[in-house]
Amino acid sequence: MSELKQKLKEQIIEQLNLVEVKPSDIQDNQPLFGSELGLDSIDALEFIVLLDSKYGLKIDDPAKGKEIFNSINSLAAFIEANQK
Repeated sequence: MSELKQKLKEQIIEQLNLVEVKPSDIQDNQPLFGSELGLDSIDALEFIVLLDSKYGLKIDDPAKGKEIFNSINSLAAFIEANQK
């Protein structure tokens, strides 16, 4: 799973155009929203696009989005559990 987490960090940086952030700056258990990354609701929409385009996954229950996008750990766990 650590390879997936590294890949996610790189994809997030690219998708959200976080030019000053390196993958090593994002901790696996760090909250992605409300942290020093400065992510907001627009970024959450970008996460949804990333999941769909890179992994073919959709979030059916919007209430689960907050839980799924909590951290790299939770995002990677969702991908692994739902990828075919």
